[in-house]
Amino acid sequence: MTTRRFLQLDVFAPRPGTGNPLAVVLDADGLDEAAMQAIARWTRLPETTFIFAPTRPGSSYGIRMFAPQKEVPFAGHPSVGSAHAVLEAGIAAPVDGQLVQDGINGPLPLRISEHGGVRTIAIRTPRAAVAEVVGADDPRLQPAISGWPLGQLPPVLMDGGRRWWLVEVADEASLRGLTPDWDAIATLAESTGAMGVFAYARSHGEDYQLVVRAFVGNGRRFEDAASGAANAVLAAWLDERNALPGSGKRYTASQGREVGHDALLELHIDEDGEVWSGGQVQTVIRGTIDW
Repeated sequence: MTTRRFLQLDVFAPRPGTGNPLAVVLDADGLDEAAMQAIARWTRLPETTFIFAPTRPGSSYGIRMFAPQKEVPFAGHPSVGSAHAVLEAGIAAPVDGQLVQDGINGPLPLRISEHGGVRTIAIRTPRAAVAEVVGADDPRLQPAISGWPLGQLPPVLMDGGRRWWLVEVADEASLRGLTPDWDAIATLAESTGAMGVFAYARSHGEDYQLVVRAFVGNGRRFEDAASGAANAVLAAWLDERNALPGSGKRYTASQGREVGHDALLELHIDEDGEVWSGGQVQTVIRGTIDW
């Protein structure tokens, strides 16, 4: 057996136990696809990432991401968490405040910021595009959102590598109190090639400006504790509609309380219209894996 460094992290977490868990296998050179899938299945976490030596000029490290069932081309929380792991392990150092991960979707930059001893990592996400804007009475969507008090923006199907239905709810209390109809959400997701419904509402609290809930209905049915990619798709939609909360095209989203977490995600749209999705990462377990 070969021993490799192994970390378990909490991503988008101001403190341990609040964000989305991630396993990271460092020194992954030599592992084939079957072994990586087996390890991801064994960890039983939302995703497990594998860090390799970089192969493209300008890249800081190579990465592959696996959910328990299949490989994932891109996801936000594994990207942010893996950058934290690489920095902690001394595998790479930022150049001009950035790392570059090289995955299936090609190289993507990550911005590293430190203020008052607190490190924040943000990934520049793949560009998202509007696939379809619909009314709340659309026969595909309506069963999944029946009885929801809706906000001002129309529902939309967005494509950012993964497709999400975005639905604005009237207020934070209504969103937090929703009970999803999983059968209807699964039917919608599977019939439209989407992940599910990403519901959001505006907040007037001091710590965050949006509250979001991600109802995944394609394959497994579950509520995601914290999704960097889904939040980035939402930020792109709000920017297109000139409806961003906060100021300076920056805002914070709260996610996961309804499933026992309390994640905070920081979104920023830069001058080129690119969306950056990030937050803090906590290391919970440091060790080795023998496989």
